[in-house]
Amino acid sequence: MLLISVLTGVALSQMGKAGEKIAHGVNLVGSVFFRIIGIIIYTAPIGTFGAMAYTIGAFGISSLVNLGELVGVFYLTSILFVIVVLGVISHLLGFSIFKFLRYIREELLIVLGTASSETVLPNLMRKLETLGSSDSVVGLVVPMGYSFNLCGTNIYMTLGILFLAQATNTHLSWGQEATILLISMLTSKGAAGVSGAGFITLAATLAIVPDIPIASLGLLLGVDRFMSQCRALTNFIANGVITLAVARWEDELDQPKLLRRLRAGPAKAEDPLLEATA
Repeated sequence: MLLISVLTGVALSQMGKAGEKIAHGVNLVGSVFFRIIGIIIYTAPIGTFGAMAYTIGAFGISSLVNLGELVGVFYLTSILFVIVVLGVISHLLGFSIFKFLRYIREELLIVLGTASSETVLPNLMRKLETLGSSDSVVGLVVPMGYSFNLCGTNIYMTLGILFLAQATNTHLSWGQEATILLISMLTSKGAAGVSGAGFITLAATLAIVPDIPIASLGLLLGVDRFMSQCRALTNFIANGVITLAVARWEDELDQPKLLRRLRAGPAKAEDPLLEATA
C-alpha cells in the first residue's frame, strides 16, 4: 500500500494540470473519509457500552474480573516496554524518556481520548522537527512507522491470543507460542487504521491457531476500547523515539537542540523568541 501511494504521487506529479485535478479529487475523497472517522470516534463510547453489556450478559459479571486482569497485565507490559526498552534507547541517544514524555504530553492526552495515534500525526512530526530532527527523516520515518512500527499492537495481539487460549482451555505448545509471536510481528504491520483496527487484525491472526474458536473473540470485545487506548499510546511513543534514533543514526539530529528543547518543555520550546535565539 505504501509503495502504491509513493508511485501514485510520483505519477501525478508528472501529469501536470491533469495530475493537479486528480490530486484535488483525492483530497476531497480524503476529507470524506476524515468525516467518517470523526463520526466513528464520536460514537465509539456508545459501541463500547454495548460491547460491555453483551459481555456481561453472555458471560456473567464475574467475567469482568478476568478481563480486568488482562487489561492490567497489558498496561503493565506496555509501561515496562516504554520505560525499559524505549528508555534504554533514549539513554543511548543522550536524553531521558521521561522528559520526552513530558514534551509530548498534550499529544498523549489526545491519543488517550481518541484511542488512535492517527489524530496527532501532524503534531508529532512538527514536534520532532522542533527537537532537531531533519524534516526529511521525519517525513519518511514517522508515516512509515505508523504502518510498520506498531509495538503496542504486537503486545496486544500476543497477550490477547494467550488469554483466549486460557479462557477456552486450549493447550499451546512452545512451538505454537513461538509461531504466534512471529506471526503477530508480521500481521501487526498491517494493523494501522482507525481505533479498533487492532481487534480486526487479531481476528485474522487467530486463524493460525484453529484450536481456539473464533467466537471467543467476543470475550475481548467489551474491553477492546480500553486496550486500544494503551496500544495507541505505546505505538505513538515508540514512533517518536525511533524517529529520533534514525535521525541520530543518519547524522540528521541536532543533539544540543534536542537537549535544549527537552529541558525547556513544549510550551517554552515553541516560543518564537526562543526559536529566534536558538
